[in-house]
Amino acid sequence: MAEIVRMPKLSDTMTDGVVAVWHKKVGDTVKTGDLLAEIESDKATMEFESFQEGVLLHIGIEAGTKAPVDSILAILGKAGEDVKVIIEADKAAKPAAVAEAPSKPAPTPTPIVAAPVTATPALKTSKPAPTPVESNGRMVISPLAKKLAEERNLPLGKIKGSGDGGRIVKRDIDNFLPGSSAAQIEGFSEVAVSSMRGIIAKRLSESLFTAPHFYLTMDIDMDEAIRVRKAIIEETGDKVSFNDIVLKAVASALPKHPAINSSWLGDRIRYNEHVHIGVAMAIEDGLIVPVVKFANTKSIQDISAEVKDFAARSKAKKLTPADWAGNTFTISNLGMFGIEEFTAIINSPDACILAVGGIRQVPVVKNGAVVPGNMMKVTLSCDHRVVDGATGAAFLQSLKKYIENPVLIFMQ
Repeated sequence: MAEIVRMPKLSDTMTDGVVAVWHKKVGDTVKTGDLLAEIESDKATMEFESFQEGVLLHIGIEAGTKAPVDSILAILGKAGEDVKVIIEADKAAKPAAVAEAPSKPAPTPTPIVAAPVTATPALKTSKPAPTPVESNGRMVISPLAKKLAEERNLPLGKIKGSGDGGRIVKRDIDNFLPGSSAAQIEGFSEVAVSSMRGIIAKRLSESLFTAPHFYLTMDIDMDEAIRVRKAIIEETGDKVSFNDIVLKAVASALPKHPAINSSWLGDRIRYNEHVHIGVAMAIEDGLIVPVVKFANTKSIQDISAEVKDFAARSKAKKLTPADWAGNTFTISNLGMFGIEEFTAIINSPDACILAVGGIRQVPVVKNGAVVPGNMMKVTLSCDHRVVDGATGAAFLQSLKKYIENPVLIFMQ
């Protein structure tokens, strides 16, 4: 029963392959695991072992010749079988597949059974078989696998074969780890890109490759913020977070730095007079940025309650488009995950985004003495088309002043 061997797809981007060398000729007997040919993909030249057995009846691609993936590489079968019918049937199957769906890439054609024919994929996965045994004094192993094992000084008795009848083939040699009694099998899983993840990828790619980013990092002393937060919780019972304090401080600083609260619109720059702060939140499908509108006019307790509401509704997938529209500035905080410092991609159309790290206890110098301190790093990502270095630095100085002296944000 003749079998078609097709040009394999050796990489995700491979569309054509070149047969560099044939290790078998027409009329040779081919066994599973025998080295059939060497194939050049778009990335490398790889040895191609046969996963079928039989006599090599036909070579479809001569050495040095390029052919598309899935072309007939060879045909294996019993000596004397006629391959012309098989080749003609395969040619006839391709135009039919194209005619059925002219607007889409043609699916891999299934060869028409003739005399009879079985189309076997050039690459297949077999379950590991028991350790090969001696047969008439010979180890059940392909010549290539044996050669590689000798070169790498591997113990054949500890290698389990995945070929037919427990035959050791090249992949078993490549997957064997010294000290292991079993072949290591690679694996992966793939999932379709969700609509949300696709939009995130598109927007952030456009932002990063369109807006010329630069980054400014500053250390902020959090001792007073820690004290004030504790006092608010004890006095009112409102469990404000450090992120709420940062958000309120940003809202207080932005009106003093119009360029930071602006947008690049191509032929003009929009300086926003209102302060709408986006708060980046991780959800199951990706990332969403609900917006605290007119944040500079709200108390820290109001901001805290609104952010908590956003968080609950985002997890329940009950946010509306109005909830994440209109941002003029964005905050991304990974401090709760133990991240000390990072840079964020600007959330277009904003001119800036603030990346907030975690609070860390470190020795600091105060009044000429080294004492325990609590420091937090923030990094401002800026669109250089709108914001210059000195402008970004001035904003961070204002932010630092408000966070290190939180009483100032309650005076506005």
